[in-house]
Amino acid sequence: MFGLIPKEEKFFAMFQEMGLILVSGAERLKLMLDEYDNPGEGQCAIKEIEHQGDAQKKRIITMLNTTFITPFDREDIYALATVLDSILNLIDASAQRFVMYRIDKPTLEAKELAFIIVRCCHTISSALNHLGKRHDDIHEQCVELNSLENEADNVCREAISRLFDDEKDPIQLIKWKEIYEILERTTDKCEDAANILESVVVKNA
Repeated sequence: MFGLIPKEEKFFAMFQEMGLILVSGAERLKLMLDEYDNPGEGQCAIKEIEHQGDAQKKRIITMLNTTFITPFDREDIYALATVLDSILNLIDASAQRFVMYRIDKPTLEAKELAFIIVRCCHTISSALNHLGKRHDDIHEQCVELNSLENEADNVCREAISRLFDDEKDPIQLIKWKEIYEILERTTDKCEDAANILESVVVKNA
């Protein structure tokens, strides 16, 4: 397929594919927490999606290393591929904690954070679809990502505060604090992706 597309367009197509993988991972995490009848199976499915992200990042970096002229700065291509892969790694790490810590059921706050992650990943995917096209749309999506990260900060802060108020078991407190922080860190990485995309827009204005 990619052999028929000019090199410049290949990067855009590959990032669009990475965006779809990102959305798939986020939606699978949300499904895992919403249903939570077999978290181990959900985590295995997310791990497979994370492997797809690893492979796609490798394809992008390989293309970067074999392309003389790129559609935007080489360092931005590398940084964007890396941060998108990091988001998938954190989604996988979040799912792993629920299985590893034998969590009986997810909290409402964990589900809310997972939903914010889904919204972030859909927004990133939409922005990636506009690379090389309408930069105004990318700017709007980056603003939305900043807003979603702030929303996740607030949810995480309130969840941890409530945890320290209500949780009497120190082991459970440690487990849930880590889970909340990893989920929130995922949205931090989504904001990092927004910052890279903003940089691309500014440089190519």
